[in-house]
Amino acid sequence: MTVIAVIDLGSNSVRMTISKYHQDGHYEVLGRLQEMVRLSEGMGEDKILQPEAIKRTLNALKNFKKALEEYPKAKVRAVATAAVRQASNQEIFLTEFEKTMNFPLQILTGEEEAHYDYVGIVNTLSINDALILDTGGASAELILVRNKESVHEISLPIGAVTISEMFLEKNVINAASLFKATVAIRQMFGDVSWLSDAVHLPLVALGGSNRTLAKISRRQRKITDMPIHGYHLSMKDATDIYQEILGKNLVERQKMAGLAKDRGDIIVGGLLPLIELLILLGGQQVIFSQAGLREGILFETIRQETGQQVIAPEPASMTVD
Repeated sequence: MTVIAVIDLGSNSVRMTISKYHQDGHYEVLGRLQEMVRLSEGMGEDKILQPEAIKRTLNALKNFKKALEEYPKAKVRAVATAAVRQASNQEIFLTEFEKTMNFPLQILTGEEEAHYDYVGIVNTLSINDALILDTGGASAELILVRNKESVHEISLPIGAVTISEMFLEKNVINAASLFKATVAIRQMFGDVSWLSDAVHLPLVALGGSNRTLAKISRRQRKITDMPIHGYHLSMKDATDIYQEILGKNLVERQKMAGLAKDRGDIIVGGLLPLIELLILLGGQQVIFSQAGLREGILFETIRQETGQQVIAPEPASMTVD
């Protein structure tokens, strides 16, 4: 039995999953931690990680380090995504990270991030053909899956924080601002030639903003016994909820059941890629995933270390985050 901790240092939040796995491929999650740090806040065109954002992130990581003390023999794999990947001052951050945690931080390429998303999802959801969308704080990953195989993977520099900061107001969203954001996203999607191969396919959505859509839907439907992982939503229901969100100011959004208060200022921008893909591709349903990058890293580690196929626990055991 081996214990492994996977730390995902994202642009909006930092998460850690601690798991144990056995030589037959079975694994069990021992604990999950998450803190909203908004590392990409205020990076601007020069892509500079800001001192306050760095401080918030390092403070959260200190809490993770303390939690790891319960597992002194644990393997640790720490990875960073778009915010650190894009940062012009990334070397300073990497030095501070290693000084704080006493182990290194690996910066994933966009393609590696997309690949781990694919591995996490294909091993936990029953999908054959689908388009996967992972909307983070500063990037969005797209993966086209055919016959359970990844045939195209790409990372785009758009995310909940970047879209919100570049185009949208925090309080009442102006129609002209939303239009500018929409045009920019459509142009970016238009440059992905293979997206036309995803017409009418189900959209598998992950990332905090996308999962918020599922959480709002569950609260509205008064569903309490169904996990987010594998939850389905029709295109009409998704667009109806988005329209409802658009009609509210910041305070009203923060009071919506299922929407975390600290996500209220970026939820409009965070959901825009998903809504635009549904419209662009004529997708009729969204399937939500709790599994993604951290699970992908775990599953690849299990395969490499044991030579066995991963035996995943039931979806209901996945914690909502």
